[in-house]
Amino acid sequence: MQEELPVVLITAASKGIGRAIAEHLSKQWRVVLLARSAEIADMAESLDGIGVTGSVTEPSDLERFVQTALARYGRIDALVNNTGHPSKGKLLALSDADWQQGYELILASVIRLNRLVMPHMVARGRGAIVNISSYAAAKPELERPISSVLRAALSAWTKVQAEYAAPHGVRVNSIMPGFVDSYPAPQETIATIPLGRIGRLQELANYVAFLLSDEASYITGQNLLMDGGMMRGL
Repeated sequence: MQEELPVVLITAASKGIGRAIAEHLSKQWRVVLLARSAEIADMAESLDGIGVTGSVTEPSDLERFVQTALARYGRIDALVNNTGHPSKGKLLALSDADWQQGYELILASVIRLNRLVMPHMVARGRGAIVNISSYAAAKPELERPISSVLRAALSAWTKVQAEYAAPHGVRVNSIMPGFVDSYPAPQETIATIPLGRIGRLQELANYVAFLLSDEASYITGQNLLMDGGMMRGL
């Protein structure tokens, strides 16, 4: 029956990484999806889920997202925090507004949504959260300073949130993907990857499904690379 399936919330779910995760999880979960595009409603319906139009940077949209899930299903079992990419630019030319926009997108959205979802998971004594980050959190690059700095902060948030949540039976991890096939990668980039290719969206979706499942019941507070061996070190 519908209400017996676990419920997962996924943000930025209309395309790319978010869409791949939503399509994969919908096979065994009830999906509640958030995206700025109005097309999210039709996409969610095709997956037998719910679509909410809104932005992760708008607190009222996040609250409506959570309340929609609770009104329909009465529970929230998992959350996948996925976002787009912040502005790039020359390090000292980026404005305060650029940095603030990056903060709202990458970090504040996750903090706010966790604040809304966590009490419901705590009340049930179980839950799992996966934050979709980037390899730039572990390998800062001058080419993408805002992403590098704020995704490193997201790694720290993942760890402190996991420590808070663990006594309540809730796990929190992040995945730091390298290049995936949601967009093409130049050959010179592929040459830096030991496996000789970029990752597949299906591989990332599989990884998320594993971390949300009971098979990963002893994994929490981890920032896990999925980059084909691009980052190497002890």
